[in-house]
Amino acid sequence: MYPIQAVEKHYAWGSHDRLQRMFHLHEPEGCQGDTLAEMWFSGHTESPSPLTLPDGSLIPLTEAIRRNPMAMLGERDSRLFGPTLPYLFKIISARIPLSLQVHPLDFEARAGFNRENALGVPDDDPSRSFHDSLAKNEMVVALEPFQACVGFATISTQLTLLRAVDHPLAELMAEALTARTFHLGVPPARFASADAMMPVSSLIWPDSRRRIFRAFHAAVTAEPEAARGLEEALEAAAMRLRSRRAEAVLDHALCAARAFPGDPAVLCLLMLNPVDLEEGDSVYIPAGTPHAYIHGTAAEIMTNSDNVLRAGMTPKHRDIPNLLHSLDCQPSAPIDPSSSMIATLIMHNMVTYRPKINEYMLVYGHVEEGGATWPLLNRLQQRYGDLIERLGPRHLMIPRRGPRIIVCTDGRIRCAAAGQSCVLDQGQALFIPSEDGRVDITMPQDFDEAGGSFLLASTPV
Repeated sequence: MYPIQAVEKHYAWGSHDRLQRMFHLHEPEGCQGDTLAEMWFSGHTESPSPLTLPDGSLIPLTEAIRRNPMAMLGERDSRLFGPTLPYLFKIISARIPLSLQVHPLDFEARAGFNRENALGVPDDDPSRSFHDSLAKNEMVVALEPFQACVGFATISTQLTLLRAVDHPLAELMAEALTARTFHLGVPPARFASADAMMPVSSLIWPDSRRRIFRAFHAAVTAEPEAARGLEEALEAAAMRLRSRRAEAVLDHALCAARAFPGDPAVLCLLMLNPVDLEEGDSVYIPAGTPHAYIHGTAAEIMTNSDNVLRAGMTPKHRDIPNLLHSLDCQPSAPIDPSSSMIATLIMHNMVTYRPKINEYMLVYGHVEEGGATWPLLNRLQQRYGDLIERLGPRHLMIPRRGPRIIVCTDGRIRCAAAGQSCVLDQGQALFIPSEDGRVDITMPQDFDEAGGSFLLASTPV
């Protein structure tokens, strides 16, 4: 077992205090009020986490894996992924909405990474879009109430919201959603520029996807002056529409409009599904899915990629052409445990989240004296009782092999593996190499508080 340090990421949308309190960070003199957005437990080449060796020296996780991949990763993961950690694990906290974005598809990521390398774009250039050659499929597990917008809603839902907003750009987007392609595939002249930016795959798209693409394109390519009066129009629409879903979407859009005045891309949120997670709820976001996080603190795990294509709601570089080439315009409900079986609820106060990919899974757990039932587990069992009944009894446990990262999120926990043991306080973390085998997580005997909670990232069992 090796203590592992998180890599701090300071972005404008981050928290002023949430992560600072969780990780017990003291602001350096002169840095009061600095925002902290993400804490990376990372094997990414651009931001590797330091491991502490037995002699007290530090080594980047990437180098430790390179030196002995079989011991650190195990035979299976070394064979599948090579000498690299296949996932990137983060704790994030959004104080204000962050970028409207898409993660590139696998072939777009490879092409973009090779193209920018050939052009000599430096790794740290703010205009660089592709930091590696991997698609990014990510999953979010809420640690507290967490709001987001994920994936396109149905066209009828999009139209209801856009038509409620008395604004020229919203009217143009609604027109794009209803203007059908003419004979011989000729688009309406007003949207010819959007069709010129569609990917080659659009040749076989149904007309509904073309219409969604045109509406999205209209907002993300609009000039800043097109956003004039947008906040007021959204406020008026919120007064008229009273359904629970409409209220959630308009609340997210208003929050974004106030954070990013003058950004027409805010209207894209009216095209997306609102996602409101309670602690322990999750959502899976495949590459190509448009999304924006609105507010809250969560665990985020993804394939080992830092590729993000942004279209709005950000001071960072926007790469609209590449984003549009990866954009999945198929309306679909957000992928959550109740419909996709991503999460399997487990007794012994652990919840396991496992999407159907090879790179990662996540465990959210709790330890307490006497084995008292975790209130979160009771709530999730009530919500997903039908799913649990369909799955039948299962015995899933923390993986005994593979690269694992454990973070104590609250209280204190004790970890034991390979004849070693270590007590973690809130904010502290360990890397457990594959060669250490089984890890046991318990409550320290001398701890008189109400137990401890933890997150464990791993490759799948």
